[in-house]
Amino acid sequence: MAWSTREIAELAGTSLRAVRHYHEVGLLAEPERRSNGYKQYGVAHLVRVLRIKRLTDLGFSLAQIAAMGDADDHPEEALRTLDSELAETIERLQRIRAELGTIMRDGTPTDLPSDFAPATAQAELSETDRSLMVVMTRVLGPQSLQAYADMLQDLPPDPNADAFENLPEDADEQTRQDLAERMVPYVRDLHAAHPSLEQQMHDDAPRGASFASRTMGAAMRDLYNPAQVDVMARLGMLLREEPAGDRE
Repeated sequence: MAWSTREIAELAGTSLRAVRHYHEVGLLAEPERRSNGYKQYGVAHLVRVLRIKRLTDLGFSLAQIAAMGDADDHPEEALRTLDSELAETIERLQRIRAELGTIMRDGTPTDLPSDFAPATAQAELSETDRSLMVVMTRVLGPQSLQAYADMLQDLPPDPNADAFENLPEDADEQTRQDLAERMVPYVRDLHAAHPSLEQQMHDDAPRGASFASRTMGAAMRDLYNPAQVDVMARLGMLLREEPAGDRE
Protein backbone atom coordinates (compact mmCIF):
# COMPACT_ATOMS: atom_id res chain seq x y z
CA MET A 1 0.00 0.00 0.00
CA ALA A 2 1.35 3.46 -0.86
CA TRP A 3 0.01 6.85 0.03
CA SER A 4 0.83 10.39 -1.01
CA THR A 5 1.90 13.03 1.52
CA ARG A 6 -1.58 14.47 1.62
CA GLU A 7 -3.16 11.04 2.07
CA ILE A 8 -0.89 10.00 4.93
CA ALA A 9 -1.55 13.33 6.65
CA GLU A 10 -5.30 12.75 6.38
CA LEU A 11 -5.01 9.16 7.63
CA ALA A 12 -2.98 10.28 10.64
CA GLY A 13 -5.31 13.16 11.39
CA THR A 14 -2.61 15.78 11.03
CA SER A 15 -1.66 18.42 8.48
CA LEU A 16 0.42 18.31 5.34
CA ARG A 17 2.63 20.97 6.86
CA ALA A 18 3.19 18.84 9.98
CA VAL A 19 4.32 15.83 7.95
CA ARG A 20 6.76 17.99 5.99
CA HIS A 21 8.06 19.44 9.25
CA TYR A 22 8.67 15.96 10.65
CA HIS A 23 10.89 15.33 7.62
CA GLU A 24 12.73 18.63 8.12
CA VAL A 25 13.60 17.91 11.78
CA GLY A 26 14.56 14.31 11.14
CA LEU A 27 11.65 12.61 12.89
CA LEU A 28 10.26 10.95 9.80
CA ALA A 29 12.36 9.16 7.19
CA GLU A 30 11.97 10.24 3.60
CA PRO A 31 9.94 7.71 1.57
CA GLU A 32 10.75 6.42 -1.86
CA ARG A 33 9.42 8.29 -4.84
CA ARG A 34 7.35 7.07 -7.70
CA SER A 35 8.59 7.39 -11.26
CA ASN A 36 6.66 10.64 -11.52
CA GLY A 37 8.63 12.08 -8.59
CA TYR A 38 5.82 11.97 -5.99
CA LYS A 39 6.54 10.47 -2.58
CA GLN A 40 4.95 7.15 -1.70
CA TYR A 41 4.47 6.41 1.98
CA GLY A 42 4.03 2.93 3.43
CA VAL A 43 2.58 1.47 6.62
CA ALA A 44 5.80 2.06 8.56
CA HIS A 45 5.57 5.78 7.78
CA LEU A 46 1.94 5.90 8.87
CA VAL A 47 2.74 4.15 12.16
CA ARG A 48 5.58 6.59 12.77
CA VAL A 49 3.42 9.65 12.04
CA LEU A 50 0.66 8.29 14.30
CA ARG A 51 3.18 7.76 17.11
CA ILE A 52 4.56 11.28 16.72
CA LYS A 53 1.05 12.73 16.77
CA ARG A 54 0.10 10.68 19.83
CA LEU A 55 3.17 11.82 21.75
CA THR A 56 2.68 15.47 20.81
CA ASP A 57 -0.96 15.21 21.90
CA LEU A 58 0.30 13.94 25.27
CA GLY A 59 2.49 17.01 25.56
CA PHE A 60 5.91 15.89 24.35
CA SER A 61 7.94 18.31 22.29
CA LEU A 62 9.42 17.20 18.97
CA ALA A 63 12.88 17.39 20.52
CA GLN A 64 11.79 14.99 23.29
CA ILE A 65 10.29 12.62 20.71
CA ALA A 66 13.52 12.69 18.73
CA ALA A 67 15.47 11.79 21.87
CA MET A 68 13.27 8.70 22.39
CA GLY A 69 14.26 7.21 19.05
CA ASP A 70 12.16 4.84 17.01
CA ALA A 71 12.17 1.59 18.97
CA ASP A 72 10.91 2.47 22.47
CA ASP A 73 7.15 1.90 22.52
CA HIS A 74 6.87 2.68 26.25
CA PRO A 75 9.38 5.41 27.19
CA GLU A 76 8.79 5.16 30.94
CA GLU A 77 11.44 7.69 32.01
CA ALA A 78 10.24 10.25 29.49
CA LEU A 79 6.64 9.68 30.56
CA ARG A 80 7.52 10.21 34.23
CA THR A 81 9.42 13.39 33.38
CA LEU A 82 6.49 14.69 31.38
CA ASP A 83 4.07 13.80 34.17
CA SER A 84 6.17 15.80 36.64
CA GLU A 85 6.32 18.77 34.24
CA LEU A 86 2.55 18.63 33.73
CA ALA A 87 1.96 18.58 37.49
CA GLU A 88 4.08 21.74 37.84
CA THR A 89 2.23 23.35 34.94
CA ILE A 90 -1.16 22.52 36.46
CA GLU A 91 -0.07 24.00 39.79
CA ARG A 92 1.17 27.16 38.05
CA LEU A 93 -2.05 27.50 36.07
CA GLN A 94 -4.11 27.04 39.23
CA ARG A 95 -2.16 29.88 40.88
CA ILE A 96 -2.69 32.05 37.81
CA ARG A 97 -6.41 31.26 37.80
CA ALA A 98 -6.66 32.17 41.49
CA GLU A 99 -4.90 35.48 40.75
CA LEU A 100 -7.22 36.17 37.83
CA GLY A 101 -10.20 35.54 40.11
CA THR A 102 -8.84 38.08 42.59
CA ILE A 103 -8.18 40.63 39.85
CA MET A 104 -11.69 40.26 38.40
CA ARG A 105 -13.38 40.28 41.80
CA ASP A 106 -11.50 43.23 43.30
CA GLY A 107 -10.67 45.17 40.13
CA THR A 108 -6.98 45.22 41.07
CA PRO A 109 -4.18 46.19 38.64
CA THR A 110 -2.68 43.41 36.54
CA ASP A 111 0.88 44.73 36.70
CA LEU A 112 1.27 44.27 40.47
CA PRO A 113 1.74 41.09 42.53
CA SER A 114 -1.53 39.62 43.77
CA ASP A 115 -0.62 40.11 47.44
CA PHE A 116 0.29 43.78 46.85
CA ALA A 117 -2.27 44.96 44.30
CA PRO A 118 -5.30 45.14 46.66
CA ALA A 119 -3.48 47.60 48.91
CA THR A 120 -2.69 49.95 46.02
CA ALA A 121 -6.27 49.75 44.74
CA GLN A 122 -7.61 50.65 48.16
CA ALA A 123 -5.21 53.60 48.45
CA GLU A 124 -6.45 55.10 45.14
CA LEU A 125 -2.97 56.07 44.00
CA SER A 126 -2.32 58.30 41.02
CA GLU A 127 -1.10 56.62 37.84
CA THR A 128 2.39 58.01 38.49
CA ASP A 129 2.51 56.74 42.07
CA ARG A 130 1.22 53.34 40.97
CA SER A 131 3.95 53.13 38.32
CA LEU A 132 6.50 53.77 41.05
CA MET A 133 4.94 50.95 43.06
CA VAL A 134 5.35 48.62 40.08
CA VAL A 135 9.09 49.37 40.07
CA MET A 136 9.24 48.89 43.84
CA THR A 137 7.83 45.37 43.57
CA ARG A 138 10.79 44.44 41.35
CA VAL A 139 13.61 45.75 43.55
CA LEU A 140 12.40 45.58 47.18
CA GLY A 141 12.27 42.48 49.34
CA PRO A 142 9.16 40.86 50.85
CA GLN A 143 9.44 42.55 54.26
CA SER A 144 9.81 46.01 52.76
CA LEU A 145 6.92 45.42 50.37
CA GLN A 146 4.76 44.18 53.23
CA ALA A 147 5.55 47.35 55.18
CA TYR A 148 4.38 49.43 52.21
CA ALA A 149 1.30 47.28 51.73
CA ASP A 150 0.38 47.73 55.41
CA MET A 151 0.77 51.48 55.05
CA LEU A 152 -1.34 51.63 51.89
CA GLN A 153 -4.17 49.67 53.49
CA ASP A 154 -4.39 52.29 56.23
CA LEU A 155 -3.46 55.38 54.21
CA PRO A 156 -5.20 58.57 55.38
CA PRO A 157 -6.11 61.28 52.85
CA ASP A 158 -3.15 63.47 51.92
CA PRO A 159 -4.13 67.15 52.05
CA ASN A 160 -1.24 68.04 49.75
CA ALA A 161 -1.72 65.28 47.16
CA ASP A 162 -3.37 67.49 44.56
CA ALA A 163 -0.83 70.28 45.02
CA PHE A 164 2.03 67.85 44.50
CA GLU A 165 0.36 66.04 41.59
CA ASN A 166 -0.30 69.34 39.77
CA LEU A 167 2.97 71.05 40.63
CA PRO A 168 4.36 72.55 37.37
CA GLU A 169 7.93 71.70 36.49
CA ASP A 170 8.84 75.41 36.48
CA ALA A 171 7.47 76.06 40.00
CA ASP A 172 9.56 78.69 41.75
CA GLU A 173 11.82 78.12 44.75
CA GLN A 174 9.40 79.42 47.35
CA THR A 175 6.50 77.33 46.03
CA ARG A 176 8.62 74.18 46.23
CA GLN A 177 9.84 74.93 49.74
CA ASP A 178 6.36 75.78 51.00
CA LEU A 179 4.93 72.54 49.62
CA ALA A 180 7.73 70.45 51.11
CA GLU A 181 7.14 72.04 54.52
CA ARG A 182 3.39 71.43 54.30
CA MET A 183 4.04 67.77 53.51
CA VAL A 184 6.23 67.18 56.57
CA PRO A 185 3.50 66.60 59.22
CA TYR A 186 1.63 64.09 57.03
CA VAL A 187 4.75 62.07 56.24
CA ARG A 188 5.94 62.21 59.88
CA ASP A 189 2.59 60.80 60.97
CA LEU A 190 2.90 58.00 58.41
CA HIS A 191 6.34 57.08 59.71
CA ALA A 192 5.09 57.17 63.28
CA ALA A 193 2.19 54.87 62.43
CA HIS A 194 4.40 52.54 60.36
CA PRO A 195 7.93 52.60 61.86
CA SER A 196 8.94 49.52 59.85
CA LEU A 197 8.98 51.71 56.73
CA GLU A 198 12.20 53.34 57.86
CA GLN A 199 13.59 50.32 59.68
CA GLN A 200 13.29 47.89 56.75
CA MET A 201 13.75 50.25 53.81
CA HIS A 202 15.84 48.33 51.24
CA ASP A 203 17.28 46.02 53.96
CA ASP A 204 16.02 42.83 52.32
CA ALA A 205 16.31 43.95 48.69
CA PRO A 206 17.20 40.86 46.60
CA ARG A 207 19.96 42.68 44.69
CA GLY A 208 21.12 44.79 47.61
CA ALA A 209 20.18 48.10 49.16
CA SER A 210 22.45 50.11 46.83
CA PHE A 211 20.85 48.71 43.68
CA ALA A 212 17.37 49.27 45.10
CA SER A 213 18.18 52.90 45.99
CA ARG A 214 19.65 53.65 42.55
CA THR A 215 16.74 52.04 40.74
CA MET A 216 14.13 53.81 42.84
CA GLY A 217 15.93 57.13 42.35
CA ALA A 218 16.06 56.66 38.59
CA ALA A 219 12.37 55.72 38.53
CA MET A 220 11.37 58.82 40.47
CA ARG A 221 13.38 61.07 38.18
CA ASP A 222 11.65 59.54 35.16
CA LEU A 223 8.14 59.53 36.61
CA TYR A 224 8.03 62.94 38.31
CA ASN A 225 8.91 66.34 36.91
CA PRO A 226 12.00 68.25 38.16
CA ALA A 227 9.99 70.40 40.57
CA GLN A 228 8.34 67.36 42.14
CA VAL A 229 11.70 65.61 42.49
CA ASP A 230 13.09 68.73 44.14
CA VAL A 231 10.16 68.86 46.56
CA MET A 232 10.79 65.23 47.54
CA ALA A 233 14.47 65.99 48.11
CA ARG A 234 13.57 68.99 50.30
CA LEU A 235 11.03 66.87 52.15
CA GLY A 236 13.69 64.26 52.85
CA MET A 237 16.02 66.89 54.32
CA LEU A 238 13.25 68.35 56.48
CA LEU A 239 12.32 64.90 57.80
CA ARG A 240 15.91 64.27 58.81
CA GLU A 241 15.89 67.41 60.90
CA GLU A 242 14.64 67.40 64.49
CA PRO A 243 10.91 68.19 64.69
CA ALA A 244 10.30 71.81 65.66
CA GLY A 245 8.30 70.78 68.73
CA ASP A 246 11.30 68.90 70.13
CA ARG A 247 13.77 71.78 69.92
CA GLU A 248 14.72 73.72 73.05
